[in-house]
Amino acid sequence: MQRGGWDDDDTDGYLHIMSGETDRLGSLADHGEAVIARRRHYAEFFGEAPLPDGFGLVVGNCQAESLRLVIASDALPAIRVPAVHELTADDAVRLHEILTTASFLVAQPIRDDYRGLPLGTAQLRASLPAGAPLVTVPAVRFAGLHPFQAVLRLPAFPEDPPLVAYHDVRIVAEAAGIVVAAELPRAEVHAIADASVAELRRREGLGLDIAASDLFAPVVEDLARTVNHPGNALFLPLGERLVAALGAPGRVVDPGRPILAGVRAPLESWVVDAWDLDAAPRPDWIVAGETLPAETVREAHLAYYAERPDLLAAVVARIQPLLRIWAAAA
Repeated sequence: MQRGGWDDDDTDGYLHIMSGETDRLGSLADHGEAVIARRRHYAEFFGEAPLPDGFGLVVGNCQAESLRLVIASDALPAIRVPAVHELTADDAVRLHEILTTASFLVAQPIRDDYRGLPLGTAQLRASLPAGAPLVTVPAVRFAGLHPFQAVLRLPAFPEDPPLVAYHDVRIVAEAAGIVVAAELPRAEVHAIADASVAELRRREGLGLDIAASDLFAPVVEDLARTVNHPGNALFLPLGERLVAALGAPGRVVDPGRPILAGVRAPLESWVVDAWDLDAAPRPDWIVAGETLPAETVREAHLAYYAERPDLLAAVVARIQPLLRIWAAAA
């Protein structure tokens, strides 16, 4: 998934059926194959494979699966669970059923009755056996490497932008006729990074068990793929903290590959300079391993906003603080 907040209302890619009657049989066939593939991918969750002894679960957004990857071992088995925004009513029933025999739960903070389902962190805790620990961990967003980027949930406009589900403040400004800088000076890049870390620290202060806000220094390229997709440099030390919080029954596992790397935003030269990174600038997106030119994204997003003036106005309103910073730098 491209969004990362637990409150995002993403469409379930596995379960989506195209609207309309054209090619309906083909769509239904594709739907059936997708359901089978989904059940196979989450085999233990759906009862297609036996649950391991002493198993636990990691529940949350797309970051949750990445955390599971780095903590799961023979000593600390953790089964795959669909991202919380993908869970159906039947999935929620199954989740609570599994929790009654789980040995532990790692969860991001989720509000009660999320999307009308009993998926709140407190609601999940109630299904755990007595003595099974719940460890809460934050959903992370870090803007230091992508200070031009915003990921938004706009309930009135559920459709994501084309190609990549992110808004670039410069493209939004161009569409809205607002003059902004093409890049930011070092001080502003650092200020935007500090603000995102401060917000993370505020959320941690609401009672979470594990902190991540201190893991963004020093800033390195591998900290984040996008504003809401952290990289290995964040997940591995955060995994160590989770393993320790669960009583250190295992060890952190390096998967030997980039985590949560299906979408990589550009790493622009002025950002590299702002952090003195030991990394080559990358002007374009990488999606599913393929280069996606930034100009292609720009053109698609400008057309998207031009066709949706009400959405553009909503986006402009939501990113006003970021727009002010970029306008002031112009």
